[in-house]
Amino acid sequence: MAVQSMTNTPTGDVTATVSQIRRLQEAGCEIVRVAVPDADAAEAIRAIKQKITIPLIADIHFDYRLAIAAVRAGADGLRINPGNIGSAQKVKKVVACAADAGIAIRIGVNAGSLEKDLLKKYNGVTAGAMVESALRHVDMLESIDFHRIKVSLKASDVARTVEAYRLMAQKTDLPLHVGVTEAGSLYSGIVKSALGIGTLLAEGIGDTIRVSLTRDPVEEVRIGFEILKALDIRRRGPEIISCPTCGRCNIDLFDIVEQVEKALLTTTVPIKIAIMGCVVNGPGEAREADIGVAGGEGTGILFRRGKVVKKFPQNKLVAVLLAEVEKFERDHRGNI
Repeated sequence: MAVQSMTNTPTGDVTATVSQIRRLQEAGCEIVRVAVPDADAAEAIRAIKQKITIPLIADIHFDYRLAIAAVRAGADGLRINPGNIGSAQKVKKVVACAADAGIAIRIGVNAGSLEKDLLKKYNGVTAGAMVESALRHVDMLESIDFHRIKVSLKASDVARTVEAYRLMAQKTDLPLHVGVTEAGSLYSGIVKSALGIGTLLAEGIGDTIRVSLTRDPVEEVRIGFEILKALDIRRRGPEIISCPTCGRCNIDLFDIVEQVEKALLTTTVPIKIAIMGCVVNGPGEAREADIGVAGGEGTGILFRRGKVVKKFPQNKLVAVLLAEVEKFERDHRGNI
């Protein structure tokens, strides 16, 4: 299960785009997509590819010539929208270019850009219309002996997205890229993505995922891994357990958790960390954590698997925890 994202920099700005992709790589992004709105963006792929280490997908709308230019510049894959790429003849030219390069094409169906005949047939945008659009273009590609195909079917609402993927999974075993498109700002986007992507993955549907947010794309990658972690599909980096706080909490737990999250942003070792606001109940409530800290009344405690290891001044909570995480990482790598 691969986690991917998409840059939001102008692709023609090679420096800015490479900088963002490197940040995405550090966060764990495994596939990155870039918009190709013009010839300059297509040509920029050549320079970008020389400076990154993860596969780069060119996202094409409207102009089939841009897809061909992107492939020739070194793109590792294409995403085309069948509803707006043009005539069958133009699609065939793109497919022939991709076949020569040995790369895959993702047929990306969006609820907002379905073909007019399907909108009329289904009386609007439905899951059935989205699936028929995808299968129509799968058939076109397979009819000219092209089989490196992935499919996505995205709507901005969870119910229609889930219904479309379920229906598609019944009709084909092609790889599916899963996500809820235009999911919105941080909170609504997290909720929609967790529900939509999480539901499908729990049913065994999906091969790659992208969380779509109006946000720094690094946040998309973080949330994608959190979804996989919650479903016990993949574990990358720390899982932080922290109490919601109550009247017994007399430390600034919000700030402490935020400090720890930021410090461990690029940590890849899977570790369960507990940060609790009560030295009385904290260790017991988080007994399954690999390591944890709790604080109150001027005292901090370090615990492992619910057992208290040592006490220390409360103002050292973050420092003690991060030092223990670093030790855990060294031990983990030594055992690999």
